[in-house]
Amino acid sequence: MNKVKIKKIFCLLISLCFISISFLFSQESKSSKDLNPEFRKWLEEEVVYIITPKEKEIFLQLQTDRERLIFVEAFWKQRDPTPNIPGNEFKEEHYNRIKYVENWFGRDVPGKGWRTDMGRIYITLGPPKSIERYENSGEIYPVVIWFYDGMAEFRLPNSFNIVFFKKDGTGVYQLYSPVRYGPQSLLIHYYGDSTEYLNAFYKIMDIEPAVARVSLTLLSGENEDILQLSLASEVLISQKVPAAPYEKVKDSYAEKLLKYKDIVEVDYSANYIDNDSLIRVLQDKSGNFFVHYLIEPSRLTFEEYQGSFHANLEINGQVTDQSGKSIYQFDRTVPINFDRDQMSSIQYKLFSYQDMFPLVAGQYKFFSLIKNTISKEFTSAEANLIIPDIPALQLSQLILANRINKDTKYKGNNKPFLMGNTQLIPSPKNDFVRGDSLYVHFQIQGLAADRKEKVTIEYSIFKENEKVHSLSVNGKDLLDFPDVLEEFPLADFQPAYYTIKVSLLDANRTELFSQEAPFLITHLESLSRPWVVSMPMVSTQDPAFVNILGKQFLNKDDRTKAKPLLEEAYHKNPNSPEFALDLCNILFETKELQRVKQIAGPFLQDQRKYPFLQVVGQTCQALGEIPEAISYYKENLAYYGTNIFILNSVGDCYYQVNNMEEALNAFERSLELSPDQERIKALVKTIREK
Repeated sequence: MNKVKIKKIFCLLISLCFISISFLFSQESKSSKDLNPEFRKWLEEEVVYIITPKEKEIFLQLQTDRERLIFVEAFWKQRDPTPNIPGNEFKEEHYNRIKYVENWFGRDVPGKGWRTDMGRIYITLGPPKSIERYENSGEIYPVVIWFYDGMAEFRLPNSFNIVFFKKDGTGVYQLYSPVRYGPQSLLIHYYGDSTEYLNAFYKIMDIEPAVARVSLTLLSGENEDILQLSLASEVLISQKVPAAPYEKVKDSYAEKLLKYKDIVEVDYSANYIDNDSLIRVLQDKSGNFFVHYLIEPSRLTFEEYQGSFHANLEINGQVTDQSGKSIYQFDRTVPINFDRDQMSSIQYKLFSYQDMFPLVAGQYKFFSLIKNTISKEFTSAEANLIIPDIPALQLSQLILANRINKDTKYKGNNKPFLMGNTQLIPSPKNDFVRGDSLYVHFQIQGLAADRKEKVTIEYSIFKENEKVHSLSVNGKDLLDFPDVLEEFPLADFQPAYYTIKVSLLDANRTELFSQEAPFLITHLESLSRPWVVSMPMVSTQDPAFVNILGKQFLNKDDRTKAKPLLEEAYHKNPNSPEFALDLCNILFETKELQRVKQIAGPFLQDQRKYPFLQVVGQTCQALGEIPEAISYYKENLAYYGTNIFILNSVGDCYYQVNNMEEALNAFERSLELSPDQERIKALVKTIREK
C-alpha cells in the first residue's frame, strides 16, 4: 500500500477517534460532582457503560434523591426482559458481570477492574464464546483473543473478535485496533518502517497464524483475499460495541419521567410504558374540527382475580395554548374486565385506545396521559395542533389504514377515525403485509364543492427515492368530498420501506400542496392487529357538544363567541348543573348578576348546590349583599376545605362591613397558607393599626 493511502487511513482514524470520543463523552455537559456518593457511584461506575446519553442527561437534571431513586427503578424496569415475573434477569446479569470483572480483571492493576479495557468489554458484551491466549512467545507481545457471535440483535456483526495486547510488553491488556496500532505493534523485535504493516503481518504469520489474522481485521471472513487494515474493525470497537447496550432500550421513558414527575403519583413514576400514537385534525360535515387520536401502549397489564382479568384506565387529556394556559381538559375512566376465554383471545395482541374531541380555532399543545390503576403503569402522547379559523385551501395529514369498514353500525355518529360512513382502522406504525390493501385517507379543506373538478389528486409511491407506482384522480370523481379515500392493493409490492406522496394539483397540473407518509411492507404473511377500545363522541347537536365549544372559547377569553354557545347549551337542558354553572360563570364576568342568581337558584335547594357556592358568593358580594356572600363562602370552605381565594373574599366581606376581628382572622389564615401576598399583608397591617 502506498504512502498516500496510509495517510488517508490515518486521517480517517483520527476522525473515527473524535467520533468515538464524542459518542462516549457527549453526556458530560452536566456535572455529577454534586450527587451524593450513592448516586455518583451508580452513574459513574455501575452503569457507566450501559446508560444512554439521553438517560444520563436527564438523570443529571433531577433535583432530589427521591426523583433519582425513582429514575434508577425505572432504568432497570426498562431493561427487564420479563416485567411480569418477579426479579430482573438483566440487572442480575449486569451486576454479576461487574463482580466477575472486579475478581478477574481488577487484580494487579492500579485501578478497579471495570476501568480496564477487558472489564469494559466484558460488562458491555458479556462473556465471549471462546478465548485464545498467546502469552508466552518470545517474538510477539502477549495477546488475548475473545471471540463473539450471535449478537446481530445488537446490530453487531454475525461473528467478530475482540483483541487485547500488552503494548510494549508491559502493563495491563489494552484493546487492540488494526488501524490504530497495526501488526507491527505486536512484534517484540520489529525494526521496519512503521507504515509497512504487511511485512509485520507476514512475520507474525510465520510465528502464530491465528494472531496474524486478527492483526489486520477483527471481523470473521473480511480481507481473506486482499490484505489491508480493516476500517470496519475500527468502527466496530469505537462505535458499534459501545452502542450495543443502547440498542434494545427505548430511553424515551426518561423524558417522560422528567416531564411528568410533578403530575404523576410516585407509585406510577417509574412505570412508564412506551407506545405508538397517531393524532390527526379532521373536519366534519358541519364544519367543526375534531382531534382524532389513538395510543397503542407496548403492553397492557391485567390483574387476575377469581378467574377474571381486570385493568382500569384513567385517561386525562389537556389542550393548552402557546403560553401554557389550559383551553380544554377532559377525564375518562375505562374499566376493562375479561373472562378467561376473552383474555386468551387478546393476550398476545396490542391494545389500542382511541378517542376524539372538538376543538376551536387556534394553535395548541395537546397531551394525553393514560394510567392503569391496576398495575400503576402510565403512558402518554403529545402533539402540536393547528385548527384554522377560516379554513384556507390545504391538505390534511394522511391517515394510512390497513382495513376499512363501510357498513359500521356507528355511521352518522361522531367516533374516532369514522369519516362519514367509513370507519378507518389505522396503525400508528404504518405496517402492512402483501395481502393487505393500503387505504389512504385525507381531506381537501377550504375548497368549495363546486370547484373540486378544477383540481387533480396525484398519488406517488416511492421506494428508496425511486417512484414505483402512481395514480391520478380528477376532483370530479371524489364522491365523499372533502373526504378522500383511495385503495392500493399491495400484492405486487416487495417487502421494503416505502413513502406515499399525495399532491393537490391545479388545472395546469401545478402542485399546490402535498403530504407524505412512510409505510412498511413486511416479509411476514400476517400481522397481529390490536384490539380496540374506542370512545364515541356525542352528536354535534347535543348540548354537551355545544357546551364544550363554549367553554373552550371562554378559556381563550373570547366571551363574544363563548356566551351564545353556553346559553344554547343551557337552554337545551336547563336541568344540567354543568351547563348552568358554566353559564353563571360567564354571566358573572359580563356583570349580569341577577341572571346568575336566577339560574343558580334552583340548584341551591339541594345537594347540587356546592359547585355554585363560589360564583353565587361572588355575585352577592358584587351586589353588596355581604351577609349572604359570607354565608355562601363559609359553606364553600366547609365543604371543599381551605381555599386562599375564598378566605380572602371572606376577609374582604368582613372588612366592607367593618368587622375587623373576623376580617383579620380570615386574612391571617390566608397568609399562613401563602405568605407572599402583598395586598393581604397591607390590609392586615392597616387593621392592626386601627
